[in-house]
Amino acid sequence: MLQRYLWVLAAASLLTLAGLSSPARADDQTISPRIQEEIWALPLTLPMLAYVVRPVGDGPFPLAIMNHGVSLKPQDRSFFPLVEFRDAAMWFARRGYFVVAPVGSGYGAAAIDIPERGLYGPFFSKVGKCTNPNFRDPGLAVAQVDLWIIDYMVAEKRVVPKDVIVIGQSAGGWASIALSSLNPPPVKAIITFAAGRGGRVDGKPNNNCAPDRLVETTGEFGRTSRVPMLWIYIENDTFFGPALSKRMHQAFTAAGGSAEYHLLPPFGSDGHFLIGSPDSIPIWSPLVSQFLDKHR
Repeated sequence: MLQRYLWVLAAASLLTLAGLSSPARADDQTISPRIQEEIWALPLTLPMLAYVVRPVGDGPFPLAIMNHGVSLKPQDRSFFPLVEFRDAAMWFARRGYFVVAPVGSGYGAAAIDIPERGLYGPFFSKVGKCTNPNFRDPGLAVAQVDLWIIDYMVAEKRVVPKDVIVIGQSAGGWASIALSSLNPPPVKAIITFAAGRGGRVDGKPNNNCAPDRLVETTGEFGRTSRVPMLWIYIENDTFFGPALSKRMHQAFTAAGGSAEYHLLPPFGSDGHFLIGSPDSIPIWSPLVSQFLDKHR
């Protein structure tokens, strides 16, 4: 009964937002398509909601999947925003991408007395205790969701089958690194912002759960990863600071992975949240544009 209610609610949201559209900004009008925002209920193996922003029209369009970060506090997940990086998603849509940003499983708790269960399933992104964290499996779990989304969107004939990019921030970036280790044929390029897991233990800046384990697992993903990647980090990131992110990149590329690394100057009070700010687009967009032009 609850699941049926949620599907009806999602459908109502879709009908409400389906007609909303956003023209390109004044300085982009000559080169950018009009875009449209929607909320979709994705009937995947594990159903979930997704924020969608896409060019107006039938397509097919190249697909961009955007993976958001993770909060380890159940209360925070209950109130997690449906759209965490709307302006960034719109930037990709204005470049012609059909953008799908799924809401992670375990978010938007359906009942206050079941904090580990979200709208359509349990929270499966825990890494365990810091004494023996499992960084690998939570990353691969979200990577599997990306694969389901690709299959679904291709079956719907809304996207170009072999023209997919994946973008991820924080834990979503970590999942994108995990996805690269699987080398899915449709994925042509992957972009990460402040990627990693286990950051800010007990709320303390630059206090990673198990930095050596994180670096080790990054190298494990690099052994099989062959998808071109762009890694963006920020100097004042209090989750994954420069020393740690450089170690991760060295381990990944030494193992055989392909990743272009950029460390940007400090941004705001905590650079970890760079992609969520519209003011950051002029900072990262030239790097991303150059990278995408190179790999499309």
